[in-house]
Amino acid sequence: MPHADLAHVRLNYRVDGPPHAPWLTLSNSLGTDLDMWAPQVPALIERFRVLRYDVRGHGASSAPPPPYSIATLANDVVALLDLVGVERTHFCGLSMGGMTGIRLALASPDRIDRLVLASTGAQIGSADAWNARISAVHTTGLASIADTIMERWFTRAFREANPREMARFKDVLVKCAPDGYAACCAAVRDYDARPELAAIRAPTLAIAGTHDPGTPPSSLRAIVERVQGARFVELDASHLSNVEQPTDFLAALIGHLDA
Repeated sequence: MPHADLAHVRLNYRVDGPPHAPWLTLSNSLGTDLDMWAPQVPALIERFRVLRYDVRGHGASSAPPPPYSIATLANDVVALLDLVGVERTHFCGLSMGGMTGIRLALASPDRIDRLVLASTGAQIGSADAWNARISAVHTTGLASIADTIMERWFTRAFREANPREMARFKDVLVKCAPDGYAACCAAVRDYDARPELAAIRAPTLAIAGTHDPGTPPSSLRAIVERVQGARFVELDASHLSNVEQPTDFLAALIGHLDA
C-alpha cells in the first residue's frame, strides 16, 4: 500500500473503487487500522472511490512525537486529500475517527459532502479515565489493557463466537506505537465540540451501538439533537458496530450516502 509523506507524518493509505465514482473516506477508531473497514469495503467499492488510511500512531503510519489533537488528526486528512487529489468526499469515522469527522465538518466544510459519525461523541469519557489509560500504556504497555479493550469493543456473545476476530483485533491493538496510541488518547480526552455542533451543515447520520459502554446511544443522540437534519440509527452491537453488525451498518451507511 502507498504511503503519503506529509509535513510531519507518514500516513499509510489505500484507494479502491472506480476512478470516477464519488469519494468516500473512512477513518478508523483508536487502536485499530484501515482493515477495520474490511466488512464494508467489498460493497462500498462497487459504487464509491474509497480512501482508507491508518491514523498516525496506528498500523503502518508513523508516530510523530506528541502532542496530538483532534485538529491535528483532521489536518492529516486534509493533507492526504490534497495529495491524493480529492476535492470533496463523503466521510465516515468511527469513535476517534468520528471526532475527526466532526472537526472536518466544522473546520473544512468545503471538503465534506455527507457525514457519518459512528460510535462516537462530541466529547468522550472523563479526563481521569483517559489519564489512567495513558498511564497504563506508558507503564505496562498496550498488552496490559488489550483484554479490557476487547470487552469494550464487542459484546460477550460476539467475542465468544468469533475468537479469530478477537485475536486479530487484539494483535492490531498491541502493535500500535505506544507513544502514538497514548497521544491519540490525549487528543480524544481534550476534544469537546459540543458548543460547535450546531454549525455542522453536512447531511449527517449518527450510528450508535446499543451496548456500547464508551459512546452509548445517548452520545450519538446528543449529536443528532444539535446538528440540523441529522438522523440516528441504533444497532445491536457494542463499540465496533461496523464489525459486530456489518450488514446493518453497511445498509445504514449506503442509505445515507445515496439519499
